[in-house]
Amino acid sequence: MIKYETDSRLIKNGQIFVAIVGHTVDGHDYIEKAVQNGAVKIIAEKAVKTSVPVLVVPSTEEYLKEVLIKDYSPLLKDLKLIGVTGTNGKTTTCFLIYQLLKKFSKKVGYLGTIGFYYNDIERELNNTTPDNLTIYKLLLEAKDNGAEYIVMEVSSHALELERIVGLKFVTGAFTNLSQDHLDFHETMTNYLNSKLKLKNYLTEDGVMIVNDDDPSVKPFKTGNYVTIGKHGDYKIVNCDYYQDSTVIDFTFDKRIYKVKINLISSFNVYNYMMSLAILHSLGFKIEEIINKTDYIYSPKGRCESINVGNSFAVVDYAHTPDAVDKVIKAHLELEHNRIITIVGCGGDRDPKKRPIMGDIATSLSDYVIFTNDNPRTEAPQKIMDDIVRDNTNTNYEIIFDRKEAIEKGLSMLDNKDFLLILGKGHEDYQIIGQEKIHCDDAEIVRNYSKYK
Repeated sequence: MIKYETDSRLIKNGQIFVAIVGHTVDGHDYIEKAVQNGAVKIIAEKAVKTSVPVLVVPSTEEYLKEVLIKDYSPLLKDLKLIGVTGTNGKTTTCFLIYQLLKKFSKKVGYLGTIGFYYNDIERELNNTTPDNLTIYKLLLEAKDNGAEYIVMEVSSHALELERIVGLKFVTGAFTNLSQDHLDFHETMTNYLNSKLKLKNYLTEDGVMIVNDDDPSVKPFKTGNYVTIGKHGDYKIVNCDYYQDSTVIDFTFDKRIYKVKINLISSFNVYNYMMSLAILHSLGFKIEEIINKTDYIYSPKGRCESINVGNSFAVVDYAHTPDAVDKVIKAHLELEHNRIITIVGCGGDRDPKKRPIMGDIATSLSDYVIFTNDNPRTEAPQKIMDDIVRDNTNTNYEIIFDRKEAIEKGLSMLDNKDFLLILGKGHEDYQIIGQEKIHCDDAEIVRNYSKYK
């Protein structure tokens, strides 16, 4: 067990409480609570009166990072860490790698947007890449339970805020870059530079797998790297798309391969090829990876297709302009009658992407219903005004209540229509104000279908 803790509620007898000054909470306000729960020492940024010793340091956050690097990172040296960064595709790519490694009978953990998995344990997380201490606790827990590999989503926030400090990755990967998180990074250049920092966390012989077809790929192509793409080392030659699968022809080292995956769309071709290239870089044979591909699927809320009569409702996490564009275009490639899209934008997040997403949705879809997507503390009307501000199309309506919007979309379905429900994916909640309210897109679809 790590003897340091930053959450006073989690303190156990004998632990040391580190008072972190956060964005919304100051750990110094909870020192007495930590002592009551059994803390035997306090690390703080100012002198405080309490019944246990106090060490005052310039930065408790930096102090904790140094402790983790010195005392705990050596305990993780035998874990094979795989880190995937990029705007879109991180979750699906990591989840495919996780499944494939399990099919190879490897003891593997997954850490990312949809939670923390290892053995039969599944746990929700608050962030794609949690804080430093949480990451170390989870990795040590997995290692203590026999994990050999950990596949991990590495967000730009995590890289910029040094949440993975002290860790070393045997393989890194870059999926793509498109507009997102500019409320934090401010510019696309800053955003890209954050992603590039993953290269600094590779082992000496670590390799980067990069998407050669992404316009931002060039700075990733230094040192030890391998490419996937239409002209990559793993060269995508042809793809045939079907309602429930895709057949990929690709070449590597002058050999031709064919594989059928249980995923649809061109962006999932890249997610799969990235997964295959990562496993191959770890020493697994391409033929054996292909043989196990029949048994892997996309994670919940990633192009999750649900039959509704003679039509399909598709639940997907797409919440960036690029992701919305790709999901709609992917379904335009399939046999269909109409594309009806339900989408919104999160509150208290990058407002610049809102009109772009609104225009993409109405330009590519036959009809669009704009709805709430975690408005948080921002006024839903303000978010909607931003989404439709520059929109010259008229093929849309606004329904703020997400459940009502989904049910309206379902009621519109006719033969061979697609209803694309975008933005929430695996999430089973809606954040309105400070309150988390149960709202599961897939559940709403299944309940509606059951009673129709």
